[in-house]
Amino acid sequence: MRMKRFLSVFLLLALLAALWSVPAAAEDTAVSDPDIQAKAALLIDEETGSVLYAKNEHQELYPASLTKIMTALLVLEAVDSGKLSLDQTVTATSSALAWTADDGSSAGIKVGETLSVQDLLYCMLVVSANEACDILAETVAGSVESFVDAMNAKAKELGCENTHFANPSGLNDSEHYTSAWDLYLITKEALTHKEFMTICDTADVVIPATNLSGERHLYTTNYLLSNWRAVGYRYTNAHGIKTGSTDEAGHCLVSSATQGSRTLISVVLGAQRIVTNGVADVQSFSETKRLFEWGFDNFATKTALSSLDMLASVPVSLSKTDSVAVHAEQDVDLLLPKNLDPKDLERTVKLNSDMAQAPVTAGEELGQVTLSYDGKVYATVPLVALNDVEASKMLTILHNIQEFFDKTVVRVVLGLLVGLTLALGIWKLTLGRRRYRYGRSTRRHSSYRGRRK
Repeated sequence: MRMKRFLSVFLLLALLAALWSVPAAAEDTAVSDPDIQAKAALLIDEETGSVLYAKNEHQELYPASLTKIMTALLVLEAVDSGKLSLDQTVTATSSALAWTADDGSSAGIKVGETLSVQDLLYCMLVVSANEACDILAETVAGSVESFVDAMNAKAKELGCENTHFANPSGLNDSEHYTSAWDLYLITKEALTHKEFMTICDTADVVIPATNLSGERHLYTTNYLLSNWRAVGYRYTNAHGIKTGSTDEAGHCLVSSATQGSRTLISVVLGAQRIVTNGVADVQSFSETKRLFEWGFDNFATKTALSSLDMLASVPVSLSKTDSVAVHAEQDVDLLLPKNLDPKDLERTVKLNSDMAQAPVTAGEELGQVTLSYDGKVYATVPLVALNDVEASKMLTILHNIQEFFDKTVVRVVLGLLVGLTLALGIWKLTLGRRRYRYGRSTRRHSSYRGRRK
């Protein structure tokens, strides 16, 4: 009987120990790697700028027709500045079309043909017409060469560090390259122009007849937006942006997708076209779609910090109040892995100084708090004073007096005055004694009358 009891207790303890040794599943906050099949890839949350996925994002690669994003940006800037208008007509010149390769993407625009700036933008961004790029480039800058110089200057202005353009269309050139990150910077700027996304998100468009052509019905080269060219890639959350493909660059795509209130921007460079059992897979589209689904499935916007949270107490000088509480000025919403509880974020508070000086105004910035997890920093936000703190008049006066006497100039002047006073005192003591002795000696000598006779 005793042996049975012993074995029962032993087995129970062993079972409990086994349960305790199993880590809780909720503690695992790691997000699986989508392992995107491309030379480089990037996924960014548009609102927060948070990088959700990055692979070789700074590697210099050929962009092919993704170059047209920069070309469109410069054209739309010219429109905004009043240099051009969207309904302005432009005539294609032989000098512009000389830049166009015979085997590149084209809308069939001929020398002497007249189209509006807007129609040329649709030709360039919907069907990826190379000649439309060169015509617009010459119109904006006077020559294609000058326009290319403007492209490189704009890239530098936007902070692109791995980019150099040699033409406006993306034809392959050893001196024509960029990176996934730089393309994101260029696209981000282009998206500030409403007309850009309107055109990029167009699945098909009819270009009116011109002086040399009947109307053109153009269909997008972006398989995520339409099934007209290929089936199996359509993604209803996708919006724009631009495709690109050459033998040297591979298959490339910059795209965006919206789900609820969230919008993601993706860049995929150097993807392949894989044929399996006679079925082709253009991975710039399939991998972009998979990247979007991964981003929406694994991340969510959460309130990481409430404005009601008092994060530190800052000592205050020159006041009868010893300290003031600091907090985030407003709630902080972050894009976090769905399985990461905001309460698990590490909060690192850094104050501007060890002690604030009264008067302190409510909302005055007194420090920052950094929110991080497992070494990854998610945000750094200002910390502000919760309430006003008045300064004590008496303490302020004493402080001002002390500050006055702490000044180097004042200290030097005081030192000189003290030295001068001491010197004057010493001088009086020494010279005064000499005069006193000399006076006494003179008086004794003058009182001598000689011997009486």
